[in-house]
Formats: sequence, C-alpha cells, structure tokens
Amino acid sequence: MASLKDVAKLANVSLMTVSRALNSPERLKPETLARVHRAIEQTNYVPDLSAKKIRGAHASPKTIGVLALDTVTTPFSVEITLSIEETARMHGWNSFVMNMFSDDNPDAIVDLLLSHRPDGIIYTTMGLRQVPLPAKLLTLPCVLANCESDGERVASYIPDDELGQYTAVRALLAEGYQQPLCLHLPAGHLATTRRRQGLERACLEAGIDPDSLEHNYMAPGDEHYRDIPSVLLARIQNGVPRFDAVICGNDRIALMVYQTLLAQGLRIPEDVAVIGYDNMVGIGELFLPPLSTVQLPHYEIGRLSALHIINGEQHLETTRVESPYLKRDSVAHAS
Repeated sequence: MASLKDVAKLANVSLMTVSRALNSPERLKPETLARVHRAIEQTNYVPDLSAKKIRGAHASPKTIGVLALDTVTTPFSVEITLSIEETARMHGWNSFVMNMFSDDNPDAIVDLLLSHRPDGIIYTTMGLRQVPLPAKLLTLPCVLANCESDGERVASYIPDDELGQYTAVRALLAEGYQQPLCLHLPAGHLATTRRRQGLERACLEAGIDPDSLEHNYMAPGDEHYRDIPSVLLARIQNGVPRFDAVICGNDRIALMVYQTLLAQGLRIPEDVAVIGYDNMVGIGELFLPPLSTVQLPHYEIGRLSALHIINGEQHLETTRVESPYLKRDSVAHAS
C-alpha cells in the first residue's frame, strides 16, 4: 500500500507539503496542490485515519477489516460476522465491519475501509454470489466469505450447496418418496444452480429421472414468496396432491408450504414430506412438525476466513464448506 513518502517522492515535494495538501489545501499554491493530487491518484494512496496505528505502536493488536455487502442487515448471514469477531478475539486480533449496500459507490467504501489500516480484509456477502474486486483490496491479504471473485483469483470459503442438497434429497428418497415437487430459488442464482445439480445427482442414483419431476423457480424478489401457495394449490385436486414431498429452495419457501398444506387438511409428513434449506436462524425447530433442512455453514465460513488471514495462508483456492443435513420430523421415517 502506498505511503505518504511515496506520494511526496512522486510529486517531488516534502512530506509536510503532502500533509498540508490533505489537511490544509488552502495553504498551497494551486499548481502544487494539483501536483500532489495527481501523485495521490497515481499511487492509490489512502489517508490513514487509524489513530492507534501511529509510529512506534508496535504492540497494537492486528486487525481484520470486514467489507460486508448486504450481510449484517439480515439475520440469515449475521453468523458470518459474529464468527469473524469471535475468532479474531480468540487469537488476539481485532475486527471491524464496514457495511456496503448495493447502491453505494464501491471505491469510496473501500477507501474508507483501507483508511483504518487493517492488516487483512474479508469480503463477505449476503447470498452466494460472484463479485468484482476493487484492485485496492488486493494490496492487502484478502479472502472472500460466502462469495466468489468474478475475475481475480482469490481464496474464498463458500457453502457446499451441491453436496448439501444431494445429501438431503438422498435421505428423502431413501425413505421411499418418489414424486417430489421441487420449488427452487430464482433461476440464475449460484445457489440455485448448484443445489439443482445435487438434487439431480441424488435422483439419478435412486433411479429417478430428475426431468420427470415438476420444477418451479421462484421469481426474484421477496414479494414472490406469496406466490408459493398458488403453485401448490394448482397441483392439489380434490384434496389429493400430485406429489408426495416438497423440496424447498429455502426455509422461507418451506414456511409457505407448511401453511398451505395444513390449510388444505394435509398432514406433514404423513401425507406430504417437506425439506427446507438454510436452517433459518432460530426458526427451523419451531415449525410443527420440526423442519428437516440443510444447515448453511455461515459460522464455519466466518471462522475459516478469519483463520486464513490470521495464519497468513497463501492459497488461492475455493474451499467448499460442508452443509450438513438436519434430520427432523417433516420427513416420515421408514419402519
């Protein structure tokens, strides 16, 4: 990362002149100020706002900066940032979170993050996705949590969605279910594609053609959870469903499925089995009956990402973290 000295050298001015350009620009001649600003742009220099990291403060704990894109605004991913902080503290490090929202200027937020002089950066998102990486992030040790780079090769820790869905569907089919209705998250999402791959693998192993099943993809936007009842009702005639199980893209879809089936007088799991995905924080076991689902490993993703920075790991691989199937009572068990 560029220093004040680098700026001064490129602009051919003193350190004091650079400091005045940053703090008292009115004290400089316009041509001198312009020269310093050009040097700042060329070196990608970011002013240091970290009061603790002053010269000689060698005992200051090292710090992880967390760039959180839509992460801490939702209960579904808050465990990532919680785990990062707990892991950092356990190893004598500090951490701080810089929120970034979809309509923010990424360069401005990254500059603000870097101005606090972290020793490493974790870039995390709500919902598995590919993200562009501002070049400045890569001037420090950087790792991605719950996302992947769409360009530069950078280490990342993500849920193993293919294996998680495979494990859940395999368990469902092993109980004798043959005609599940598949209610997917929106098409085009990374998680949707990979979970569909896991579902197909489990079906093929059980001798079921996955294309013979009914697949419905939810439209993008939370308001479309309200479309789920009509999808189900169109497949129930005279109180008899054309399916014996419902594979849900997440636990919120499962919640809508429960309400619809129970309102139709159908029993779970005696008439229709239901499996979810996510293990929604604080909710999964409150379904009646408790929902069989897949655990998104957000806490473990946060822990591994923090250790990557703390231990100075150098690999640039994508690590798929196990997403375990949680067997509860929404699937009947063969006697």
